[in-house]
Order: sequence, then C-alpha cells, then structure tokens
Amino acid sequence: MSVHDVTLFGDQVAASRLGQRFAAMDAGALLRLSVRDLFPGRIALVSSFGADSAVLLHMVAQVDKATPVIFVDTGFLFPETLAYRDELVALLGLTDVRAIQPSGEDLAALDPDGFLWSTDPDACCDIRKVKPLAGAISGYDAWITGRKRFQSGSRAALPLFEAEGERVKINPLAGWDASELLRYLDAHDLPRHRMVAKGYPSIGCIPCTSPVKAGEDARAGRWRGKGKTECGIHLGILSAGQDI
Repeated sequence: MSVHDVTLFGDQVAASRLGQRFAAMDAGALLRLSVRDLFPGRIALVSSFGADSAVLLHMVAQVDKATPVIFVDTGFLFPETLAYRDELVALLGLTDVRAIQPSGEDLAALDPDGFLWSTDPDACCDIRKVKPLAGAISGYDAWITGRKRFQSGSRAALPLFEAEGERVKINPLAGWDASELLRYLDAHDLPRHRMVAKGYPSIGCIPCTSPVKAGEDARAGRWRGKGKTECGIHLGILSAGQDI
C-alpha cells in the first residue's frame, strides 16, 4: 500500500476515510504502517521531547531507529528538556535526531533583545518555532505528531490523519488518555521528564510555561493569561504559505 493508493494529498475527506479505515489499529501498528508502507523514506516524527514524548519515540524506535526525528530548539527551552532529549536519544538508540534552531537573521531583526514573547507571543512562536519547523519538514510527504484529544478543548476532535496542504499529518496517540500514557511508560520502564514532577504536564519554553493546577487542562500552563493555546504549527499556518 502507498499513499497514492488512497489519494490523500490535500484531501481532508480522504484523510478522514483513511482514519476510519485504520481506526481499530493500535498506535504501534499505525506507526509501522505509516513509516514502512504509506510513506517509506518520506516521513518524519516531530518531537518536543516533552512530558510524555518518550511514548511515541519508543514506538518509533521499535519500527526504525533511523526514522528522522525533528526537534525545534527555540533557544528558550528548559535545561531539563535538553537533558531529557539526550537521555532518550541514547536510551532508544535513535540515529537521526535533528535539532533545528531559529534563523539568526530573524532573531536579529525581530527579537534582538529576546523579549518578543512578552509583547507578541504569536510572533515569537512564529520565528522561533513555526518557521524553523517549516523548513525542516519541507522535504517530507508526512509527519507524525504526539497530540492527544484529552490535552485541551481545542484538540477534542483530533483525527488520526489530517491533510495539510500537500502533506499528511498523523496523530497515532490521538485517542490515548493520561492513564494509558502512564501505563506505557511504566510497562517499558521509560524515564520521565523531570519537570512533570514539578507540576508541568505540558512543557514548552521557559517564559511561557507555568505549572498546571488541579482540574485544569494539561495545556493550561502554556501561554497563561495570553489568550493563546497553540504555538501555530498545528493551526494550518504551515500549509498556508509556510509549507508546513
């Protein structure tokens, strides 16, 4: 089977049908299908090496340790995130992890003092995350994300497959809840991100991430008080002129 057999590119209807076709497939099998059959050599995993990233990274490592893993280093990440990345890469034997950074020219022109996050968080995310990632995945037909429906109201209807311009986005853990993630981490003896124990179930950049209170969405600590819940890479911005 190939992606051309399902005529998926740029077609949300076809993406929905693909999701229905493989709805009963477990996440590991869905990843195997995507990496080996649907998009061989043309797919990458985008990982933040965040709170529960070890689950998807472990699954991908079981399929092919050489699967490209793209990691956006915004320049504002917690030291614990960078240490967690290094720990997981070594533990899982991942051989193609690509750390990408924002353009020096963009930073010099738009955020020379490093405080754009405080005045225009959307613009900060754009130059530090959205644009760098756009360039990094431009050569791929598909990319894998770790988003889940339980994380926030904006993700409650998250499908398994999405058509994004001429690229396909795959969300193999869309239907998982927090307890399933914990069971997987325990079953495979995977290390935890150190910030989770400090009350951070969702971990982004230092200035825009705060602990989450009991009863709040897992992503409530992201951009708290700024009327913002997503960085932009999952809002269709990438396919609308930025090729992601």
